[in-house]
Amino acid sequence: MINNIQGLGIDLHFLHEIDQILHIVYKEFNQNKGCYGRDHREVALCFRLLRQAGHNVQESIFRNILDKKTGFKDDLENDVKGLIELYEASQLGVEGEEILDSLRECTFTRLNELCSGRGSHEEREIMNSLAQPRHKTLTRITSKRFISLIKIVGEEDNEWLQSLLLVAEIDSIMLKSLIQEEISQVFRWWRELGLDKELRKARNQPLKWHTWSLEILQDPCFSEQRLDLTKPISLVYIIDDIFDVYGELEELTIFTQVVESENIFYRWDPEGLEKLPRYMKICFEALDTITKEISMKIYKSHGLNPTDSLRKSWASLCRAFLVEAKWFNSGYLPNCEEYMKNGVVSSGVHLVMLHVYYLLEEEMSTEKVELIESNPEIVSSAATILRLWDDLGSAKDENQDGIDGSYIECYLNEHNGSTVDEARTHVFQKISKAWKRLNKECLNPRPFSRVFSKACLNIARTVPLMYSYDEDQKLPGLNEYLKASNIKVPFDAL
Repeated sequence: MINNIQGLGIDLHFLHEIDQILHIVYKEFNQNKGCYGRDHREVALCFRLLRQAGHNVQESIFRNILDKKTGFKDDLENDVKGLIELYEASQLGVEGEEILDSLRECTFTRLNELCSGRGSHEEREIMNSLAQPRHKTLTRITSKRFISLIKIVGEEDNEWLQSLLLVAEIDSIMLKSLIQEEISQVFRWWRELGLDKELRKARNQPLKWHTWSLEILQDPCFSEQRLDLTKPISLVYIIDDIFDVYGELEELTIFTQVVESENIFYRWDPEGLEKLPRYMKICFEALDTITKEISMKIYKSHGLNPTDSLRKSWASLCRAFLVEAKWFNSGYLPNCEEYMKNGVVSSGVHLVMLHVYYLLEEEMSTEKVELIESNPEIVSSAATILRLWDDLGSAKDENQDGIDGSYIECYLNEHNGSTVDEARTHVFQKISKAWKRLNKECLNPRPFSRVFSKACLNIARTVPLMYSYDEDQKLPGLNEYLKASNIKVPFDAL
């Protein structure tokens, strides 16, 4: 039942009950009783559900499934549902777990072999799982897929499942109404800000920017936090365009110096501002206003003023953008390590997740603040995933004309004789390792709360939606997602 509740995307309503049940199941596994009376599919399902909840179940429970010489033992190689569940479980591995690595490779190979191309619902289930495993895919995508599967196999006649489907339907209607109201507010804010008129070549995509917030903070109760989060996300995109498309190197250097000049009196350098072109001044003023507004909200809630912390993160982001601008202006091509060290920062993930940390009203101890400011593993892993996914494409957004670099270019320069396909394979391997590090950080004991840990997972899950470009430099996956979500652009924004 837990699997169905999560599959339908309504688990937020049953968190306490789910926690209680999984705690009991975890005790059974710890006492080596978890596998008794359960087949491979059930063991894999329990493993996935427990690890998703932060319970560190050992990979050794799968030791007897694989045979080193022949592959799968018993009749498992023809059990499609069992293989899918094992493949899904393998996605929650951490570094050094060789059994899960082998399990993922073997199930991936066998599931591909079982696809004959006839297009049956079973094959569609296989292809969906291989392309978008549940742990690494957004709930709103997997829940639609899950509901379709229930209807195809006729399970909607199940009485308790009917009740859950009704809850999911009502939940979806209420959520759409809430999201539509948020979208209207975002477009109103963006129109009043006026940056799109000053920066006509920059990205004008408030719907896309708010989609990030919707997926990072999925709980309906976080509506106000989502609206606040969309503002710094939008400026990450705009400032990125300023560095890539608009600014001269001298102007970008001054802009960065102005952002770096924060002090305890909450004022940035006014003299540096006078040297900047109008569009940079307006952008900076928007950044200043947003930072003050968010900081004031947090101060009123917790008595802690994060202004300096947030400004330092903006300074770090601008420095990273400036480094890239200098590289591209001089024709310098960094090595892979140098590129990634800077690229993790220029991804904007740390800045966004720092805002998330404060907006989620976490317990704000000095130790926790210092940890989140240091770009911890749980954040840097998600940043690595974003940076590398971005670089798998052309690293250009829609209608963007600026120059940008990529890890693949650095890899090819550093590894003479390598092909683009080999470089892409290497990138996918690095993404896989980053996911393993992220998985580890989400296991108990977590350095941060479950809500923040889930937000870090969600930003990584959102990445393929935002960076899977087609040959026309469009995002068909995102367009399909928005269409399926039935989100309407406000009439007064057209």
